[in-house]
Amino acid sequence: MRILSMSLIAAALLVGCQDDPAPTPADSGVPQQDSGVALQDSGVPEDDAGTDAGTPEDPLPSGPPVPQGPPNVPEFQPAFPGQTRVPAIQTKTALQVTEIASGFRNPWAIAFLPDQRMLVTEKATGSLYIVTQQGAKSPAIKGLPAVDARGQGGLLDVEVGPDYAQSGLIYWTYSEPRQGGNGLAVARARLVDGAQPAVEGVQVIFRMMPTLESTLHSGGRMVFTPDGKLFVTLGERSILEGRVQAQDVKSHFGKIVRINPDGSVPQDNPYLGNPQAKPEIWSIGHRNVLAAALDSQNRLWTVEMGPQGGDELNRPEAGKDYGWPTIGYGEEYSGAPIHQSTQAPGMEQPVYYWDPVIAPSGMTIYSGTLFPEWKDDMFVGALAGQALVRLMVRNDRVVGEEHLLKNLNARIREVVQGPEGALYLLTDATNGKVLKVTPK
Repeated sequence: MRILSMSLIAAALLVGCQDDPAPTPADSGVPQQDSGVALQDSGVPEDDAGTDAGTPEDPLPSGPPVPQGPPNVPEFQPAFPGQTRVPAIQTKTALQVTEIASGFRNPWAIAFLPDQRMLVTEKATGSLYIVTQQGAKSPAIKGLPAVDARGQGGLLDVEVGPDYAQSGLIYWTYSEPRQGGNGLAVARARLVDGAQPAVEGVQVIFRMMPTLESTLHSGGRMVFTPDGKLFVTLGERSILEGRVQAQDVKSHFGKIVRINPDGSVPQDNPYLGNPQAKPEIWSIGHRNVLAAALDSQNRLWTVEMGPQGGDELNRPEAGKDYGWPTIGYGEEYSGAPIHQSTQAPGMEQPVYYWDPVIAPSGMTIYSGTLFPEWKDDMFVGALAGQALVRLMVRNDRVVGEEHLLKNLNARIREVVQGPEGALYLLTDATNGKVLKVTPK
């Protein structure tokens, strides 16, 4: 484990980024086309700026927003004040970034075992590792199923089961190769620890349906709730055949689903009484949700990738429609319009949106004690934005925004809060790193 100055880290990561081949098509910053539909998520890097923001008792932040480029769709105006470009804020605590481990090929997710070791997924290879706080990495865990690692597929999220102490179960999402295409799947198995770790009794508990041939917009974040339910975020596969199913309750595309840990359907799910609907569905009308977390009230929050413009922060509620592709704040990468309007009856507005986009992935809502000024703030990884985005939220509205760690020049794929209150990050590169953020 090494503790580096911010300047040394920035230099090292910049060299690494220059030596790496172009990022996967998922979010490389280069528009892609397929059947005339824009497929890729990108954005314009934004600079640090801001004014001090203090405790919740202090006045709300004021002043200019975080510097950013002009909006892609300037004719789309926010539906309410503070829906975009809120005042910039600035963390008062000096930050220390420690490199825990490196050498991961496009790592995607972190989950903590009870002894503070980490499970780390490697998207591109379909490998899962155990990493110690000292940076030692296990051999790849044996027994995981094959993945379709093209594009935005591969091995994605990982979570430790809520009953891990008794069952030893871990859960993961991945792009499952199938006859006629692929689809996101959720699997669980018992982790067998040791010099050569493995999983036993692999069970696929959920499969996104229908099967479709697409390498894009898989979704894949998981969140366990205190009552033992499991939220899973699902993309709409990007290509037109999938996009048009985002609001169709007969399809899993563009949905957030809620299941029990064994894959069965909770009896209070909102569409359970609709014989035409997939009973796992919680909410509809999403594009590609790669960030999700619970707040202090155990409510689900998500951040989803928009097209060119229109990344969204939402608080998905049971049975509600979040509008994609009917409404939104972005456009095709060709510049062609997607939406006639930003609002429509029966469709929810995002709590917040970004235009230009940050390409969000990974999210945590801070509840630790290492950074008292961050209490209840949201942290979102930014791929195209190459930053750790901090959102100050009051009464379910964003009131301040900060873009941290931009001097790393790194695509932040994952952010989680560790057991001791530090933030742990993954950088998305062919030499991806596990970084730890603590007070200096």
